[in-house]
Amino acid sequence: MAFNWTFYIHAGIIAAGLIIAMFLRFRIKFLQKFLIPNSIIAGFLLMPLYNFVFPKIGFNQEYLGEIAYHLLSISFIALSLRAMKRSRRANRNRQGHAVVLLNQYGVQAFVGIILTWIFMNTFKPDLFHSFGFLFPLGFALGPGQAFAIGEGWRVFGITDAGTVGLTFAALGFIMASFGGVFLIHYGIRHKWISPEYMNKIRQTDVKTGIFPRGVKLPVGSFQTTQTEAMDSLTANVIFILLCYVLSYFFLKAIGWLLAFAGPLGVELATNLWGISFIFAALVALLVRRIMDGLRIDHILDDRTLSRVSGLSVDIMVTSSIAAISLVVAYKYWLPILIVTVIGTILILILVPWMCSRVFSNNRFLRTIIIFGAVTGTLTTGLALLRVLDPEFETPVASDYSYASGITFAAAIPFILAINFPAKAFQTGDMRWFAAGIAVALGYIIFTMIWYMLLAKKKSFARGSQVWALDRKKNFIN
Repeated sequence: MAFNWTFYIHAGIIAAGLIIAMFLRFRIKFLQKFLIPNSIIAGFLLMPLYNFVFPKIGFNQEYLGEIAYHLLSISFIALSLRAMKRSRRANRNRQGHAVVLLNQYGVQAFVGIILTWIFMNTFKPDLFHSFGFLFPLGFALGPGQAFAIGEGWRVFGITDAGTVGLTFAALGFIMASFGGVFLIHYGIRHKWISPEYMNKIRQTDVKTGIFPRGVKLPVGSFQTTQTEAMDSLTANVIFILLCYVLSYFFLKAIGWLLAFAGPLGVELATNLWGISFIFAALVALLVRRIMDGLRIDHILDDRTLSRVSGLSVDIMVTSSIAAISLVVAYKYWLPILIVTVIGTILILILVPWMCSRVFSNNRFLRTIIIFGAVTGTLTTGLALLRVLDPEFETPVASDYSYASGITFAAAIPFILAINFPAKAFQTGDMRWFAAGIAVALGYIIFTMIWYMLLAKKKSFARGSQVWALDRKKNFIN
């Protein structure tokens, strides 16, 4: 009997890439210095193989896109099932994280879509209208979202968006790693942070990515079930899988209802599959709320759920980068390069500028995690934070985690509006394109008002300086 080995062959190839990447990170000083995540190294190792070697033996890149698509939802479900910290009123720092993140969504989208309009009216008249929105999708939201939404634009007649989105995401990871380390050194040199924090970078496990032999290892997860009955990892994973299949049926039900609205309803239902991770996360939040109500939430372990999310992200990032078609990327290399360079410069200026004024403590540490998140993913943000706060002793990581819930809810209209320029490409009606610009501007205006309410008198203090350094206080504060 012939069994289907497709998934396991691709999974084995990805695993081999990650193992080689782990060895290279452990041995090569350059990779250690710039804290390049193993998943990024593995992705770039596999990219040429998936472009030029594996297709000749029947293994193409399309399946990698499917892996990335599903793992994106799995990672969101795992994060959404974790316990939510109860707070009647989010404090200034937690709101500050959400403000800076949402502001970057708006800024990156605005820059991307304005540059797209310039390209379309100069040297790239055949460029698809939604090209610029792939910049925030790849940088601020991550490879899974960039690929899923980009592929969803096929219904609008756009065929290359998924690969272009992955290319932006890959460049974002590079900027996160190199730019993050640059920002750390620049901050120390200009006294944005106390010099003694530089000693944290010299820790061997931070550089190599592997804890040294014989050291006391941190706790990665706790058991919530008796192994004799069911393994604790199984108990957590089955709830994740249940949420995913429920989100599938939920989207099917929405599609069935929208079909009654005619062709437009069917089109909308098709588009929703491109952002299925949102519905997967919403279902997970509902399941978590039900488990809380039934007082069975103790079955889930936050640390185990984080490990599952981490596994999903590592494989998703590797498969996403390996799935980039070099032929398609080369076709758009100039507009991609221009958007990336201009966008990265703005990120390096705006993120420290806002963070140094809106936060009340640990300003530089919060700057680092946000920079990593708006150029890569939360994983890269945490990797950069760990350089200076290896044990997560400060509240920065937990505050970011809490703020991600606020950000997620506030970003839903933004993600839904991402289809507007694609609609302009399909119909030729530039009012859809203008609506996309309006949404990006709306987020910028909204977040700036929110920012001023939080920062108050500090909102524009020393406005010409990237970092509003208060020399009377400790560097960290």
